[in-house]
Amino acid sequence: MTRLFTVLFSLLLLSLSARAQDVLTKTNGDELNVKVLEITPTEVRYKRTDNPDGPLITVRRSDVFMVRYANGTKEVLGTGVSTGPPSAKPATPYTTGPTVPGDEAPAFEEIHLNGPRIGVTVLTGGVATRADRELSLNPFLTQFGWQFETRIFRMPNGTAGLLEIVPLIGGLEQGKFLPSLSALIGIRGPKGLEFGLGPNVSPAGAHIALAVGTSFRSNGINFPVNLAVVPGDGGARFSLLFGFNSRTR
Repeated sequence: MTRLFTVLFSLLLLSLSARAQDVLTKTNGDELNVKVLEITPTEVRYKRTDNPDGPLITVRRSDVFMVRYANGTKEVLGTGVSTGPPSAKPATPYTTGPTVPGDEAPAFEEIHLNGPRIGVTVLTGGVATRADRELSLNPFLTQFGWQFETRIFRMPNGTAGLLEIVPLIGGLEQGKFLPSLSALIGIRGPKGLEFGLGPNVSPAGAHIALAVGTSFRSNGINFPVNLAVVPGDGGARFSLLFGFNSRTR
C-alpha cells in the first residue's frame, strides 16, 4: 500500500511539474519546454525546465514564433498578438520617454559582398587634354582594384540599400601609378539593376561619380558589371569595371 501511495504521489508531482512549464515555439518549428523569465523588445530570456539551475538562455525575439504559458494562455511574438496575460516579467524598455529612431530592433542583417575589380577608363575632352599635358598620359588606361560593398537593408520586395567603397589603381600599363577612391551610396532593385552616387577623389581632384550596373550569378558567385562616369574639368572619365564576389558577414 505504501509503495502504491509513493508511485501515485510521484506521478502527481510529475503532472504538476509538466503543467508548470512554458512551451517556446521557434520560427523554425522547434518546441522547447522552458520557464520564460523575461521578454524584451528584442530578446526572450528563459531557463530549461530540465535544468532549472542551469544558465539563463537568451534568444532573439525575431526567432521566437510563440510562447504557450503554463496557465494555458499563449503569446504570438511573430505578430505581436497576445491571447492572454503572460506569466513572464513585463518587457523592460531600454529607454524612457518617446520612441525615437534607433530604439527599435534591427530590421535587417548587414551583408558584405567584397571582391576584385578590373576594367578600363577612357578620358574625354578637357580631362584628356590635361592628362596628356601634365602626365603624358594616353586617354585609354587600365584599372585594377577592389570593391567593398555593404548591403545596409533589404525591403520585402527585394530592393536593397548599398554602401560601396572602390579603391583603384590606373595607368600601370603606361608606367603610371594613379590612385582613385570612390564612395558610393546606392540602390539595387529586385532584378539586380543598381544605381550609385558619391564622391570620387583622384590626382585630377575631387568630383562626383555616378555609376550604374548589374550582377550575374552562377554557382554561388556574383559577377558584377558597372559603368561609371566622373564629369569635370571640361570633360569626363568613363570607366567600365568587371569583377566577382561572394557573400560574407
